[in-house]
Amino acid sequence: MLFFIDFNSEEALYMQLRNQVIMAIATEAVREGDVLPSVRQVADNIGINMHTVNKAYSVLKQEGFIKLDRRRGAIIAPDIDKLRALSEMEGEMKVLLAKGICKNISREEVHELVDKIYHEYMG
Repeated sequence: MLFFIDFNSEEALYMQLRNQVIMAIATEAVREGDVLPSVRQVADNIGINMHTVNKAYSVLKQEGFIKLDRRRGAIIAPDIDKLRALSEMEGEMKVLLAKGICKNISREEVHELVDKIYHEYMG
């Protein structure tokens, strides 16, 4: 799996890595049981600190997207705890919707955007 980092982005590097893994799982670019590149490989390929990659992998583990194995490394292993996932989505969506409301984005525009993104993942 290749990671692409936008060094000009205000988003933290570890969050960019985290988000790319989540999107890769959603689009089935990586599947359950696939092994992610080692922390050292990712850091060397991108030119960032190993601690940054380690932080991304740790967050992914805490959020239930990967498991860490001492011999194999970071393995795609989505936790299928739907209630927890819905609760986390609700918290994140509250902030996103508040931002949209502050920018005068209508309910209809939000629904169109959600449908568009959902169809990108589900076809």
